[in-house]
Amino acid sequence: MKKNSKKGLKTVDICRMFDISKSTLFRWEKEGLISNIGRDWRNWRIYSQQNLVEIKRMIGKLKNYS
Repeated sequence: MKKNSKKGLKTVDICRMFDISKSTLFRWEKEGLISNIGRDWRNWRIYSQQNLVEIKRMIGKLKNYS
Protein backbone atom coordinates (compact mmCIF):
# COMPACT_ATOMS: atom_id res chain seq x y z
CA MET A 1 0.00 0.00 0.00
CA LYS A 2 0.97 3.58 -0.45
CA LYS A 3 2.30 5.93 2.20
CA ASN A 4 -1.21 7.30 2.80
CA SER A 5 -2.72 3.84 3.39
CA LYS A 6 -4.28 5.02 6.67
CA LYS A 7 -6.49 7.32 4.62
CA GLY A 8 -7.28 4.79 1.91
CA LEU A 9 -6.30 3.77 -1.59
CA LYS A 10 -6.65 5.63 -4.86
CA THR A 11 -8.39 4.27 -7.95
CA VAL A 12 -5.09 3.43 -9.64
CA ASP A 13 -3.99 1.44 -6.58
CA ILE A 14 -7.18 -0.64 -6.60
CA CYS A 15 -6.98 -1.28 -10.35
CA ARG A 16 -3.39 -2.48 -10.09
CA MET A 17 -4.04 -4.55 -6.98
CA PHE A 18 -6.94 -6.48 -8.51
CA ASP A 19 -6.01 -6.21 -12.21
CA ILE A 20 -9.30 -4.57 -13.15
CA SER A 21 -10.05 -1.56 -15.31
CA LYS A 22 -11.10 1.82 -14.01
CA SER A 23 -14.36 1.53 -15.95
CA THR A 24 -15.17 -1.77 -14.21
CA LEU A 25 -14.50 -0.25 -10.81
CA PHE A 26 -16.65 2.80 -11.58
CA ARG A 27 -19.44 0.60 -12.99
CA TRP A 28 -19.55 -1.42 -9.76
CA GLU A 29 -19.80 1.85 -7.86
CA LYS A 30 -22.62 3.08 -10.12
CA GLU A 31 -24.48 -0.22 -9.66
CA GLY A 32 -24.21 0.15 -5.88
CA LEU A 33 -21.93 -2.86 -5.43
CA ILE A 34 -19.28 -0.71 -3.73
CA SER A 35 -20.67 1.64 -1.10
CA ASN A 36 -19.60 4.82 0.68
CA ILE A 37 -16.49 5.59 -1.33
CA GLY A 38 -14.69 8.53 0.21
CA ARG A 39 -13.33 11.53 -1.63
CA ASP A 40 -10.21 13.59 -1.05
CA TRP A 41 -9.79 17.35 -1.32
CA ARG A 42 -9.55 17.01 -5.14
CA ASN A 43 -12.78 14.96 -5.20
CA TRP A 44 -10.82 11.84 -6.20
CA ARG A 45 -12.12 8.53 -4.90
CA ILE A 46 -10.44 7.09 -1.80
CA TYR A 47 -11.21 3.43 -1.09
CA SER A 48 -11.45 2.15 2.49
CA GLN A 49 -10.84 -1.31 3.93
CA GLN A 50 -14.60 -1.95 3.72
CA ASN A 51 -14.50 -1.06 0.02
CA LEU A 52 -11.68 -3.60 -0.44
CA VAL A 53 -13.88 -6.29 1.11
CA GLU A 54 -16.70 -5.40 -1.30
CA ILE A 55 -14.35 -5.46 -4.30
CA LYS A 56 -12.89 -8.83 -3.26
CA ARG A 57 -16.43 -10.18 -2.95
CA MET A 58 -17.25 -9.02 -6.50
CA ILE A 59 -14.09 -10.57 -7.92
CA GLY A 60 -14.85 -13.82 -6.11
CA LYS A 61 -18.33 -13.90 -7.63
CA LEU A 62 -16.87 -13.33 -11.10
CA LYS A 63 -14.36 -16.17 -10.68
CA ASN A 64 -17.09 -18.54 -9.47
CA TYR A 65 -19.30 -17.53 -12.39
CA SER A 66 -16.71 -18.28 -15.09
